[in-house]
Amino acid sequence: MGGVSGAVNAADRTERVPKQDRSRATRQRLLEAAVACLAERGWAGSTVSVVAEHAGVSRGAAQHHFPTREDLFTAAVEYVAEERSIALRALFPEGAAADDRRAVVAALVDLYTGPLFRAALHLWVAASNEEQLRGRVTELEARVGRESHRIAVELLGADETRPGARETVQGLLDMARGLGLANLLTDDGARRERVVEQWARLLDAALAQ
Repeated sequence: MGGVSGAVNAADRTERVPKQDRSRATRQRLLEAAVACLAERGWAGSTVSVVAEHAGVSRGAAQHHFPTREDLFTAAVEYVAEERSIALRALFPEGAAADDRRAVVAALVDLYTGPLFRAALHLWVAASNEEQLRGRVTELEARVGRESHRIAVELLGADETRPGARETVQGLLDMARGLGLANLLTDDGARRERVVEQWARLLDAALAQ
């Protein structure tokens, strides 16, 4: 009996693995579709049904993974933020040397000029008007902000024990967010390039060992 039971359990595990893989794939499609819809349509136009259709899954499947609209969109922005953080670190696996600071600044600025930032912005605006969303988005933004700061410190080789270093890094991130806002309505690429160059020079001076 023990042998039969073991064989059955093994068969069950074999059957479960593909289901788990499909479930993870469905969840990922929903998260990516939610960010795309939020960036393109804003909060008002991004319903669970719209996201489910965009992802190619049923509304029921979407609600199985994310029971509420708030669950779906906060999870989506957090997921893509984490993916972008991983990709950003992968660009500079050993951190950045002093002569690479311009590339680091440009990469950080890019985080605030793509669909993730646009999606996050729509979520922030919605949270300012919807009480049930505000607490979750505030907590999410705090986590994403802390992680962005940690990554910037690592990549820039900043020593935050030095006076002014922490504020300099935070100023860079605040500047990048401002460039992202400026880019929402018009292509601000030319001015952005000049600002990136200037900030790289400022960082070289401020963070020099």
